[in-house]
Amino acid sequence: MAFMNRVRQMETLAPSQKGRSSEASGLDLLGEDGGTALFDAVLYPNRSLPNAGFIAVMTVVIGANVLFGTYFYAIGAWPVIGFCGLDIFAVWLAFKLSYRQGRLRERVRVTKDEMLVARVLPSGHETRWRLQPFWTRVSIDRPVRHESQVRVTSKGGTLILGAFLSPEERGRFADALTNALGRARQ
Repeated sequence: MAFMNRVRQMETLAPSQKGRSSEASGLDLLGEDGGTALFDAVLYPNRSLPNAGFIAVMTVVIGANVLFGTYFYAIGAWPVIGFCGLDIFAVWLAFKLSYRQGRLRERVRVTKDEMLVARVLPSGHETRWRLQPFWTRVSIDRPVRHESQVRVTSKGGTLILGAFLSPEERGRFADALTNALGRARQ
């Protein structure tokens, strides 16, 4: 039975809209006409390194590779210079992909009448869901662990939110969303 709790669930809730994001963030106009928000959160991955830190790391990587490349060239092992260039490119590419993933956004907005969820992928593709608060439930494994997921269930479908958040952030988000849905049902 403990094994079953660790199995990751998949999203089965059909979206109400899909397509290319119309705004820069894609989330700006989500449900603005739907009344007063009881809950409104924009979730995004934590950035591990600011731009200044990226420049500092790349400076060190380039400096070390130039130093080692010069040394190996001087002792006659000139092909090593190409591998130093590949090393610099690999580090740059890893950061580029990491920063691209950092553009992922999810917005969750709860009003008295509906719960709106929008997810904008790094590619700019957006998916939106409209849920009725009365039929929507939020669950997360307790105690919250690394593999715990915030599962939103409505009419038999499941939506996973905030998968990129830390376990503590997922727990707080699940609690806040549960409270907001409770207020919407009153």
